[in-house]
Amino acid sequence: MLITGFGPFPGAPSNPSATLARTLARSRRLPGVRLSALTLPTEWKAAEDFPALLAQEAPDIVLMIGLAARRRALCIEISGRNGGGSFPDVARRRPVSRVIAPGGPARIACPAPSAALLHALSGAGVPARLSRDAGRYICNALAYRAYGWARAEGRRAVFIHVPLPRPGLTLAQMHRALEALLRRLVAQRCAAPIAAARR
Repeated sequence: MLITGFGPFPGAPSNPSATLARTLARSRRLPGVRLSALTLPTEWKAAEDFPALLAQEAPDIVLMIGLAARRRALCIEISGRNGGGSFPDVARRRPVSRVIAPGGPARIACPAPSAALLHALSGAGVPARLSRDAGRYICNALAYRAYGWARAEGRRAVFIHVPLPRPGLTLAQMHRALEALLRRLVAQRCAAPIAAARR
C-alpha cells in the first residue's frame, strides 16, 4: 500500500498531508499490510510522472492525501477531471496544457466504493463528505492519473482532501479516521479484488 502526501506550496508553507502520510505508514493497526509513504513535491511534473512511479511500485492500494485549507471536512474525491488551471507550482512552473490527457475521458471515477469509505470516515467521528472532483490544481492532476492507472490495473486508489487542523478536528483525529478508511480499503480489496480494465 502506498500513501502519499504533498510538500509545501504557495499559500501553504506547512502541509499536514505529508505528516499524515508518514504517520499512517507507521500504523500498527494494519497487521500484515506493507505500508510505504511518499511526500510528493507540489509540482505539476510530480503528477505527470506519477503513473510511472505506480507502475514501478505496483501497490494494490493507493491513498493520496492533499490539503484543502478552506474546507471544513475530509473530502473523498469521487472523480478526477481531465483539465485544470494554470496556477504556478512550488517551483513557479505552470502546466504545459490545461488538458491533462489529450483524448482521454473527461472524468475518471474513483476506483473504490466511495460511500463505504465515507461511512468509515464518519464512523471515526470526523466531518466527512463526498466531493465531485479535486479542483483545478495538482491534486486533481494526480487523482486523474492515479484513478486511470488503478482502473487499468485492477487496483484501488482514492484521493482525500483534508482541512487544516483546528480545535475539534485535530491531526490525531484525522489520522484515526484515515486509519479506519485504510482498514476498510484493505477489507474491500481482500473481499472483492477488482478486475483490470480491458485494453
